[in-house]
Amino acid sequence: MTVRTTLAEDLARAVSGEVDDSPSARAMFSMDASNYRHVPLAVVFPRHADDVAATLRVAREHGVPVTARGAGTGIGGQALGRGVVLDYSRHLNRVLEIDPERRVARVEPGVVLDTLRAAAAEHGLTFGPDPSTHSRCTLGGMLGNDACGPHSVAWGRTSDNVVSLEVVTGDGARLSVGPGDRVVGEPADRAREIREALRDLAHRNLAVLRTGFPALPRRVSGYALDNLLPENGFDIARALVGTEGTCVLITEATVRLVPSPRSRALVVAGFVDDIAAADAAPLVLAHRPLTVEGMGADLVEALLAHGRRPAALDELPAGRGWLFVEVGGDDPEQARHKAEELAAALARETSAVTSVTAEVARQRQLWSIRESAAGIATRMADGSEAWPGWEDAAVPPERLGSYLRSFRALLASHGLRGIPYGHFGEGCVHVRIDFDLLTEHGVATFRRFLTEAADLVVAHGGSLSGEHGDGQARAELLPRMYSPDLLRLFEAFKAVWDPENVLNPGNLVRPRPLDADLRFAGPVKQLPLTLRYPHDGGSLATATRRCVGVGKCVDTSTGVMCPSYMVTRREEHSTRGRARLLFEMMRGETITDGWDSKEVRDALDLCLACKGCLSDCPVNVDMASYKAEFLHHHYAGKLRPASHYSLGFLPLWARLAALAPGVVNTALRSRVVATVVKRLGGIAAERELPAFARTTLRKAWRRKPRRPGGDRPRVVLWPDTFTNHFAPEIGVAATRVLEHAGFDVVLPRSSVCCGLTWISTGQLGIARRVLRQALDVLNEDIRAGTPIVGLEPSCLAVLRHDVHDLLDTPPVPVSTLAEFLDEHAPDVEFGSLDVRAVTQQHCHQHAVLGNEADERVLRRAGVDNRTLDSGCCGLAGNFGVERGHYEVSVAAANRVLVPEIEATSADDLVLADGFSCRTQIADLTGRRALHLAQVLDRALTEG
Repeated sequence: MTVRTTLAEDLARAVSGEVDDSPSARAMFSMDASNYRHVPLAVVFPRHADDVAATLRVAREHGVPVTARGAGTGIGGQALGRGVVLDYSRHLNRVLEIDPERRVARVEPGVVLDTLRAAAAEHGLTFGPDPSTHSRCTLGGMLGNDACGPHSVAWGRTSDNVVSLEVVTGDGARLSVGPGDRVVGEPADRAREIREALRDLAHRNLAVLRTGFPALPRRVSGYALDNLLPENGFDIARALVGTEGTCVLITEATVRLVPSPRSRALVVAGFVDDIAAADAAPLVLAHRPLTVEGMGADLVEALLAHGRRPAALDELPAGRGWLFVEVGGDDPEQARHKAEELAAALARETSAVTSVTAEVARQRQLWSIRESAAGIATRMADGSEAWPGWEDAAVPPERLGSYLRSFRALLASHGLRGIPYGHFGEGCVHVRIDFDLLTEHGVATFRRFLTEAADLVVAHGGSLSGEHGDGQARAELLPRMYSPDLLRLFEAFKAVWDPENVLNPGNLVRPRPLDADLRFAGPVKQLPLTLRYPHDGGSLATATRRCVGVGKCVDTSTGVMCPSYMVTRREEHSTRGRARLLFEMMRGETITDGWDSKEVRDALDLCLACKGCLSDCPVNVDMASYKAEFLHHHYAGKLRPASHYSLGFLPLWARLAALAPGVVNTALRSRVVATVVKRLGGIAAERELPAFARTTLRKAWRRKPRRPGGDRPRVVLWPDTFTNHFAPEIGVAATRVLEHAGFDVVLPRSSVCCGLTWISTGQLGIARRVLRQALDVLNEDIRAGTPIVGLEPSCLAVLRHDVHDLLDTPPVPVSTLAEFLDEHAPDVEFGSLDVRAVTQQHCHQHAVLGNEADERVLRRAGVDNRTLDSGCCGLAGNFGVERGHYEVSVAAANRVLVPEIEATSADDLVLADGFSCRTQIADLTGRRALHLAQVLDRALTEG
């Protein structure tokens, strides 16, 4: 009797990598950064090339297609499939070799571009193409889409930098392709057959191949069959670049490296508008720049509307359109000289207002304005949603100004809005448009607009895609760009490599309709909500749609977001993965059980609620709030995890402990009692229980000698639970500092709490009541305009941000100690400590409050401070204390924070305003971290 097996079972037996057909995996990999949604049957994470070949073999046996995926940041939909998705990024992600003599690198397809660039930089080399997602995009994805980036002006597209490829064809042949016309491998007769078929295809169609493609640097649409022309070297590997996984599966690539300029300088030129900037781009090209990027004032307005103000914004030259032009040199003087020559030519011939800088830090600040576009363009200035679809069309640079004029008119004729910007030096324009993709009328407008936009770009001699490939977004429009004869050659080319149409069907050849499979189409469950979602129209579904898949959360190089992903490197622990699961939960198809979903619960379990995504995510996804909402409903009417009672109710237990702190501390120091408390409280056995202060800040305050207020302005000090019950010395230090600054410091008339611990454990009903009571206590001071200063960043973040979601009330006007001193006591001297320090910035301060004022106040106190780019400390309130989280918590700290602290001198200060941060630092390094208030207090006595 034959036993029938499932696809996943057969895959699991065939490959050494992981196979996942769970609802979670199918949901998370159903979308990329495009408008489309295809739910796969299974996801495979291959460990080596044999796994790739085995996956294809099993998929063919089951009659299902295979789609290759890199970082999932593509906007054409070509990384989506309804069969098996191959995710290269987990294991096949190594730089295999750097050969500085030949200037080549061998890489696996899942390697992140910045990883390759870092390895090449050790030899003074780089990989030229560098899309804006360089910190997370993979070489496999770049090869699939023929990615470019701003430096393609100097170094070309990905296809211009490929030497050879190791591939698996659709029928299972294992081949090495390139350089030139080389095709070898097994079976050998299949390799010869492919090579001869391609020679025949090219030889029989020379006229079509020579005349059928527009001549422009950013022509990415379709298959690059002109690389098979004899005058182009019959380069088969280059012809495979940009085929979007429809012809072969890549298992290894050899790519060219280029020398990286030793010095660079930046010219920023201001024009009357972005169209005038586009008209000037061809003039710049004669100066052989490294980049020529353009943008208009509408992008700056969107940045400001979203509360983002890059430090260098005021340094932009006058105008409403700008070119950012980078030039290189052997030394700073040569680079500056080239930049000044270019600036003078622009001023002379276009009347542009120009600025030149060779200072690296200032260049980085100016570039940050342009780089902010990728995320900010996904929301209009008024907060409405904007989507890809017509993301990166390209025209000859000399026709860019004309194209932009007509394109803006086309937008207006359809009642649409978008913010164009992009690679003006190569005529490539990025734009996200406020399409209505939720209604039939809106989708019909979407189709009409794309059709007319395609005709417009073709009329300007351009390409539908100038960087990100066609995918489902544009492949249906290829007949408007290419002749029927050339389209037939595309089909013939794919058939040579993939005769059974197994590889990524529905893209490029015989494509799916551009308005089918939109991820917004389908049901949305009407689940009850507790938070208000004021920035998303009161809708969690709209909030989860904020995630457009650009993947900043899978960038492990910098920032706070996303600490658990930085440790595990698993999609379900990224902000994007969790947002996708919540989206699918609201949809109710792959995740069917709503608030009861175990898949969503498990993915959110390792969310530290650090709020890093609120600031680091380009579209301000607030996963901490979404987690609180989910936990609130998931455990409604059920027994909660023990930690929700022990740590969630910490303010209550602290108040009880304050009745006899000595007795409580003695009991908790007993190993037997501590073990029992941890076990019953769901607390990690590895954690030490914190000691309660011998007296609370409020009790100490009552014994504090009252100094006459006189005419001194009044300031309220917020006595949060952590300061009041665990570190009252910080409140005392803050009081001395504020009194030294000339203020009369008072505490609220009764106990207050922001409800943070109940929010983080999803007990939102209690949190709302506690927060409302606190605001009632403060109401008189708030109405009187009395300044309120807080010391614990997480509590301040609740009062400044979370209060929006919990209560129908404006944010509480609270300040950090540094913000208050910076604004109200800018001339007060604190003495000079003349000491170095490193600061671990609290995640919630990073996300909501910022630390610019802290830096200024520390300088006033003679502290040479360096704020660490260490991400979350890993403790994150209750997270790192809970049973089951210890390993991830410690791993997050060991990534950067612990090595940085251990590398400091014993004489250097360690600063951390957050109670969690100070606790984690003490537990893992033995160093005592100070609050800013303590440092300033020390400056008063020692400085």
